[in-house]
Amino acid sequence: MHDSEIFVSYHKALMELSHDSGFIRQQRHSKLSTLASLCGRLLNVERVSVWYFSPERDCITCECLHDIKQEHDISPQSVASGDEDLSPVNLYRSDHPDYFQAIGEERVLSVNDARNDPRTSSFNSDYLPSVGIHSMLDTPVFDGSRLSGVVCLEACHPRVWTLPELSFAVSIADTISLVNTYEAWKDSQKALDYLSRFDPLTGLANIDYLKDRVVHLAEKILKRQKGSLALIWIDVDRLKAINDGLGPQAGDSVIAEIGQRLKTLSLEGKDMLARIGGDEFAILIRHQTQPEALNHAADQILRAIEQPIRVSGQSLGISASLGICLLPKDCVEPQELLRGAESAMYHAKKLGRAQATVFDSAIQTSAQSRFALERELRSSINNDALDVFYQPIVDQAGKNVVCMEALVRWNHPQRGWLSPIEFLDIARGSGLMYALGECVLRRVCEDWSEASSSGIQLPTISVNLSAEQVLTVDLPDRIKEICANKRMPVGALQFEVTEDSIQGDSGIIEKVLEQLVQAGAELAIDDFGTGYSSLSRLKSLPFSRIKIDRSFINNLPDDENDCAITLSIIGLARGLGLSVVAEGVEHEAHEAWLLNKGCDYLQGYRYSRPLPFSQIIDRYYSG
Repeated sequence: MHDSEIFVSYHKALMELSHDSGFIRQQRHSKLSTLASLCGRLLNVERVSVWYFSPERDCITCECLHDIKQEHDISPQSVASGDEDLSPVNLYRSDHPDYFQAIGEERVLSVNDARNDPRTSSFNSDYLPSVGIHSMLDTPVFDGSRLSGVVCLEACHPRVWTLPELSFAVSIADTISLVNTYEAWKDSQKALDYLSRFDPLTGLANIDYLKDRVVHLAEKILKRQKGSLALIWIDVDRLKAINDGLGPQAGDSVIAEIGQRLKTLSLEGKDMLARIGGDEFAILIRHQTQPEALNHAADQILRAIEQPIRVSGQSLGISASLGICLLPKDCVEPQELLRGAESAMYHAKKLGRAQATVFDSAIQTSAQSRFALERELRSSINNDALDVFYQPIVDQAGKNVVCMEALVRWNHPQRGWLSPIEFLDIARGSGLMYALGECVLRRVCEDWSEASSSGIQLPTISVNLSAEQVLTVDLPDRIKEICANKRMPVGALQFEVTEDSIQGDSGIIEKVLEQLVQAGAELAIDDFGTGYSSLSRLKSLPFSRIKIDRSFINNLPDDENDCAITLSIIGLARGLGLSVVAEGVEHEAHEAWLLNKGCDYLQGYRYSRPLPFSQIIDRYYSG
């Protein structure tokens, strides 16, 4: 059988099992045993085990082992020796640092010679020779964005793992992640509430839940004319440096630890703790809003965060900037309370970070400037005054434009041209992302119609969809309506969504994306490799293209990790029947390596910067 046929047969077997009513009714441990057995049987692997991480990620414990030599699954207590010990088998980071580092950084750990590979050779002393293991294939299990476990395949003979086997092992890990999520939902009496109102990484309330709570309490205060609220906005300083230096999983570990510390922190009047952004938290205080009480609370928060956090074998010193705003002292509207606290936090950062600032008139002036920018952005959106630049996506020859990505720009009357990084956060925080997306689409349709009227046939135009858009059930109808009004076929469009955008309500997202495809549009996953989308989730969504994030392209071909990740993404796309676009191609070396590895399409400054529509026409379609 060809690799593609093997790939299909593996995933067909897994799909049939995961939809089997008997499997669905099984308890969690039985499900793990069944999945391990299926994996061992299809891949002819002697041992398949499932492990879970301790909360500190410094230890993994075996919870399920399938040994093909046994007639049934054996106790996980006997993984290392085959004896029925009474104590569970634990593997510690201190004993196997290279393995723990590898499983935390690599999405797939493929080891053909386990006894000599530096990542696994530490198991030689008491495990690999005694059990007879030669080759290993380990894949991480994620619960949300948190690394929670490992699926370990062990072969008792030298073996080179194939792409279908790698893909299937990842799918088994993703299925276990789904099992974990399903079991968590079953254990909760408020599963739906949890999905919509809580952050999956920390388990804390999210910003929507916080906003609802602020509105409720503010209405009570205004109605009774007594009481007070204080919102403490907490921003973790320099988390990006941790993500860049140690990887996003290290950043997630920091956020999870800080969330836990704030959760256990005893503050007078604490009403709610929420995670309101990637590196931001908020604490809502009721009644206890006197200056001395808030100063004491801020000191407690800063001290709790400043305690060193150990991540990836390193002790990290963390700090945070705090902003405090009061209702009704500083404002009377709930939304103003959040904005005021956020503005005070930014002021604390400007003053040098690692401190707290209370909202005052000076900050109010700065906040008013931000609010003014928001009003101007809202006006520009409502008046279709935003601009769209286009960046070509070229074929392997580097000459033929096969697609163009539409990128929003704003020509501010006083500030000049603004890139998205300068105003998208304002749009997102102000609830303008959906309207902004429609504004961009209208401009794209107008440009396409103008070109068509001039006899110019443009290639497919790729438009970005925000998370706010893909979670709106009437999005397909609105897109069809806008296209019809501007006389542009939906089939001339491709829509890009990021991995993080498809982590919400799966029912709504699947329906929205399916309807877009039915209307004729194509779908692409943008910035692939930076999020935590599961393979099983991607299989169920109608994507036709993957765009590799530019962060993996920057250092090609010199960075071995980036090469491995990019190559695995290309292989994954091949297995799923998807085409691949590499973003951020700037140099000949990038291009040569990508073409050699079979990348389908290229995008970046090597070919063109984003250009206004008129310049695109002049450059590619005039004469």
